[in-house]
Amino acid sequence: MAEVKDFSLYADKKNNNTDRAPEPSYREKIRNHRMLVLFRTVAIVAIAVVAVAIIYVSWKDKNYTEAVISKSVKISDASSSKIINLNGHILMYSKDGVSLVGSNGDSMWNLTYEMQNPISRVCEDVVAIGDYNGHLIYVANTDGEMGEIDTNLPIRDFCVASQGVVAVILDDTDITWIYLYDSKGNELANFKTTMADSGYPLGVAISPNGELVCVSYLYPQDGELKTSIAFYNFGSVGQNAIDNYASGYDYPGVVVPFVHFLNSSTAFAVSDDRIMFFTGSEVPASSSEHLTGNDEIRSIYYDEDYVGLVFFNSTDKGEYRLEVYNTSGSKVMEKYFDVEYSDIFFDNGQIVVYSDSEIIIYGVDGADKYQGVFDQTVKAVIPTNIRSRFLMVTENSILTMDLK
Repeated sequence: MAEVKDFSLYADKKNNNTDRAPEPSYREKIRNHRMLVLFRTVAIVAIAVVAVAIIYVSWKDKNYTEAVISKSVKISDASSSKIINLNGHILMYSKDGVSLVGSNGDSMWNLTYEMQNPISRVCEDVVAIGDYNGHLIYVANTDGEMGEIDTNLPIRDFCVASQGVVAVILDDTDITWIYLYDSKGNELANFKTTMADSGYPLGVAISPNGELVCVSYLYPQDGELKTSIAFYNFGSVGQNAIDNYASGYDYPGVVVPFVHFLNSSTAFAVSDDRIMFFTGSEVPASSSEHLTGNDEIRSIYYDEDYVGLVFFNSTDKGEYRLEVYNTSGSKVMEKYFDVEYSDIFFDNGQIVVYSDSEIIIYGVDGADKYQGVFDQTVKAVIPTNIRSRFLMVTENSILTMDLK
């Protein structure tokens, strides 16, 4: 017979054994393990999101204090060439030909021609170079020549889509034609305009996918001028419409010389007193309109996300005023500056303003990010895939500038 010397101690042990929860089952262990893994995963993701947000804010708000030339390569004399950015590459063209140059100075391709007044139009990695008042247009991309277009009539304006389709305004005796060509010069469509019927086409734009064409017509009415902006659909929707007409808007007493597509569903137009936005990938509709005041518009800049208008400024805040709009048509920034700029471009949420001797960089929120001067005369500044790195093209060299 067992001997119990201290019953109270025994009772405590017995009670403890009775009250203890039973061991969890196998299923409960699995469930608990999954909950633990889920909790840890959520915690790791949350930490990662916070870290990325901190890095992004730091990157977005970063200001630069110095510029370092990290590389310099020689190129042939570019004094007579116009230089533009073609998807991060350096495109140089003149009356005698065009060439594409990489950041290392090597020629990627070149094309010779003879033009009196060459002008260029770019869409993504495609460029069209045409002879104003001539009849030739050459189409190329970063891989090389895509084709040649002979219009047989004097060229007044043209634009290009991402696959090389070109829309061009051609001047005839009493008729102005609008033709669409593929990059090889094959005619895709055409329609004629007269001052009496539709008005004179001041500007033409084609969407990046080549399906929409926008034309700005100047038309006399009741002793004054008006502008009609017309959209034509050359996709499946427009096949059932008369002359592919999709939509249009009239602006009495207003001259609208400039139209452009930001993307395949957003277009904008600029007159002497307002900016208008249109949205829709099939039947564009007027989405917003802003009066810009009495100051003269000097130039227009854009990328796929923003439109910038530069005005001659009539106040003491600066010689020029820059207004920036997003694709919704909302004004997101206004900035005054005094640089006698040669070009302005948008890059990764930054606005780069430069002349041949100095550069200013703003954030799209208007923040001052960098201002500096060049040691050499600069013909063009080209963005790279690194936000703080730019290529500077002089007459004889390509300089790589890193901002720190």
